[in-house]
Amino acid sequence: MSEGRAPNIVRETLDEYGALTREAMNAYFPEGEPRPYLYDLLPVYPGRSGKMIRPSLCIATARAFGAPVEHALGSAAAIELLHNALLIHDDIEDESELRRGLPTLNALHGAPLALNVGDALALLSLRPLLDNLERIGPRLAFAVLRETERMAWETAEGQAMDLGWRRDNRYDLDDADYLTMVLKKTCWLTSIHPARIGAVIATRDQLDLAPLIRFGFFLGAAFQIQDDILNLEPDESYGKEVDGDLYEGKRTLMLMHVHRLASPAQRERLGEMLRPGRELRTAEQVAWIRSLMAEFGSIDYARGIAHGLAGAASHEFSTIFDGLPDSRDKRFIRALASWVFHRA
Repeated sequence: MSEGRAPNIVRETLDEYGALTREAMNAYFPEGEPRPYLYDLLPVYPGRSGKMIRPSLCIATARAFGAPVEHALGSAAAIELLHNALLIHDDIEDESELRRGLPTLNALHGAPLALNVGDALALLSLRPLLDNLERIGPRLAFAVLRETERMAWETAEGQAMDLGWRRDNRYDLDDADYLTMVLKKTCWLTSIHPARIGAVIATRDQLDLAPLIRFGFFLGAAFQIQDDILNLEPDESYGKEVDGDLYEGKRTLMLMHVHRLASPAQRERLGEMLRPGRELRTAEQVAWIRSLMAEFGSIDYARGIAHGLAGAASHEFSTIFDGLPDSRDKRFIRALASWVFHRA
């Protein structure tokens, strides 16, 4: 597949499977009271223009292994509903101001109402999983639920690491710590879980799923590092607050790299600047940290690691999918490793 063709097949597949998933999700949004405080707010994040990588990977994996779209669609909708629930919680925890180019729910309606909407979306994500009982049968429905429970715990552990490091102003961390956190917080929900669910459904839970952890980790980690870079060097499609990670004090590869290479005096100043509390950060402090990143080549350092991970994802793809018949879904999954770096 040519380099120019790879982004096209990804965009086309994301558009198609994203539209199917949105239609499936819309069927689950309840109507009733209290509308202005809950039911009118549930569709807000799902209705914004997310890239739909998670449900699309679920559907594409199922189809690549031979299952029809209908067998995976409910699980894909559940994944996207839970993803949006966790985005609301993330925005509250990070005090974020923008999500997909628009004000966050907590900025629009306050943290208490936004938190309740996030909780409700998480609960709503259970309904498609319950409907799997009729869609794919009790045995497979239980296998999907078991996978979902594991993913949810992995994600919660990763979020706890991210938040705890910031609260305690931790710097005794290295790249391996970052990648462990990303494995849990990002990769399980973004790429490992969707691929495993699709494979479980299509193979009737007969496939060895361990290789999909490796593939999903490499792909998801490259995705997250590129997302961290885009926070500092946004393109026209970036919909979050520029430099928001620095204002929030997130431990990214770039920040860890700066801390390792900084002088003792610079480390002390960095630690003072990144004490807990976003409100303590100023634009001047963020600009100084950015200047250190430029001096030490921290963004290029992280970009190199992301490209290495994407290459590893391509290798793992071959071990899992090469034996399957050629299909658009298989080509889509293979193209994701390069799409990570130009996902407009």
